[in-house]
Amino acid sequence: MTSIGIFGAGGRMGRAIAAVAMEAGLPIAGGTDRTPEDEIAPGIAISADPLALAERADVLIDFSVPGALSTHLDACIAARKPILIGTTGLEAVHHALIDEAAALIPVLQTGNTSLGVNLLAALVEQAAAGLAEDWDIEIVEMHHRHKVDAPSGTALLLGEAAARGRGIALADHSDRGRDGITGAREPGAIGFAALRGGSVAGDHQVIFATEGERIEIGHRAENRSIFARGAVKGARWLLGQPAGRYDMKGVLGL
Repeated sequence: MTSIGIFGAGGRMGRAIAAVAMEAGLPIAGGTDRTPEDEIAPGIAISADPLALAERADVLIDFSVPGALSTHLDACIAARKPILIGTTGLEAVHHALIDEAAALIPVLQTGNTSLGVNLLAALVEQAAAGLAEDWDIEIVEMHHRHKVDAPSGTALLLGEAAARGRGIALADHSDRGRDGITGAREPGAIGFAALRGGSVAGDHQVIFATEGERIEIGHRAENRSIFARGAVKGARWLLGQPAGRYDMKGVLGL
């Protein structure tokens, strides 16, 4: 039976993934974390040795921190094991590392493992493709007070979907900060607003607005288990894939 290894096992998402896997009767090979003496669940020890974990597990899931990504990818390459990456806050250098690893092993990288969010992204892309540039696109997201990156990985995932629909590069049309006298909105811009507070697991809304009307589509995460379920489903799907870079569209069959 497929066994899962969890990088960042002591974090909120690591623990949620362990709980979902155990509920599904899926073996957990173990996990890594900065506090080796902890356990993510009874009898499931975590250590500080990524390579040893990669060698024991059939597939790895990473919801840790961007700074650990290089080490985790190296471990998976050395063990020739697939990895699902749900860590957010990644920059261009991290995506370059993922591309290099994907030439050797299967890598699924996504800003959100929720099946609902990824279906939302497909709808956003379709809407952006069907609406002219006079429809302004704004993305609003809210997360708990402890989240350290903004915009969220999910908001960026939705922004990329909108940009694909319009046939543009998000980096050239992203508007992430408005303060003071900013002037009129730039035509074709994709705007982002990030809210933080309380214990919100994740709310995302995409607004298409033009003269006299607007379309609003969104997703609300009620708890982290939806991300954990999607991550486990994605990891199991990844096992049957050849080396390459994947996203959740493949898991959904889109």
